[in-house]
Amino acid sequence: MGENLNTIGVVFLNLGGPDSLQAVRPFLYNLFSDRQIIRLGPSFLQKPLAWLISSLRSGKTENLYRMIGGKSPILEITSAQAKALEKLLNQQSIPPHPPLAKGGNQGGSTSFRVFIAMRYWHPLTEDVIPEIHKTGIRKLVALCLYPHYSVATSGSSLSKFREVISQYPIEFFTVSEWYDHPLYIESLIDIIQKGIQSFGSVSADDLHVLFSAHSLPQKFIDQGDPYVAHTMKTIGEITKRMPIQWHLSYQSKSGPVQWLEPSTEAKLEELSEKGVKNILVVPISFVSDHIETLYEIDILYANLATKLGITLHRTASLNTNPLFIEALRDIVMKTVTDLRWVPS
Repeated sequence: MGENLNTIGVVFLNLGGPDSLQAVRPFLYNLFSDRQIIRLGPSFLQKPLAWLISSLRSGKTENLYRMIGGKSPILEITSAQAKALEKLLNQQSIPPHPPLAKGGNQGGSTSFRVFIAMRYWHPLTEDVIPEIHKTGIRKLVALCLYPHYSVATSGSSLSKFREVISQYPIEFFTVSEWYDHPLYIESLIDIIQKGIQSFGSVSADDLHVLFSAHSLPQKFIDQGDPYVAHTMKTIGEITKRMPIQWHLSYQSKSGPVQWLEPSTEAKLEELSEKGVKNILVVPISFVSDHIETLYEIDILYANLATKLGITLHRTASLNTNPLFIEALRDIVMKTVTDLRWVPS
């Protein structure tokens, strides 16, 4: 197919997740094979050790996925986000560029197509980029679906993206972080306000908000990773706009290295000891439901809270929250306008 100069592509970069119980083991293998986020001995041992670890962990992990429906919902949710964003982008009237305008199309109105590229399970980045090239798209915005940058998330996804796209004549721009985007903050405030309402008549003095972020090895932060700073800036923007009693903890750690503290389990126990009885959990680093929300928070932490005598609710995940989709649209439109891919 020839060049499609009137269509701008957007590709969501995300982690991915197993789409069946049979996919759990190969998904884990792909994850542990990524030397950028975990070094398993010398480089020649990375894949053999990844195979061993994925084999040892797959049984337990399959049981967890059974508890949330037998697979990760991340592909369906990310697909719905992509569809919603594509619809919103194409509703906006964009006047045509004059022919041969620098950076623009060659006349005609601009349209958008939104794709999904996952890091560790299908549709994989290395399969999606060739498909985008086949459509004729020659301008592409790669948008990480991780609001807060970390080498373990956005960094790894962008590294693979750049490796693959370097083989194709596609002009691209990457968006690696958007932790303080005003509409993103508004979407978080929206779900927090609705979460607070779920406690009924509980007073603000008796309700605590617990921001639960995905954990990272402490050494990443010690080496300059901005993830914690970005997370704190997001929380800072939220708390400027709404008075809440809040705390920050970290979930989903694995392995023997030192991880960010406090863990969400430890924070729940600490708050219980202080007499806190009502906690709203906000999965601050996640933009869609998956095993971290549906199992860890909704089952594991909910059971712990019950034992501790705590009433624990979770905010809805952003998923296709209209304010969140508006935030993504605004990020894309500002990007393509600044690049002069569309008229300002």
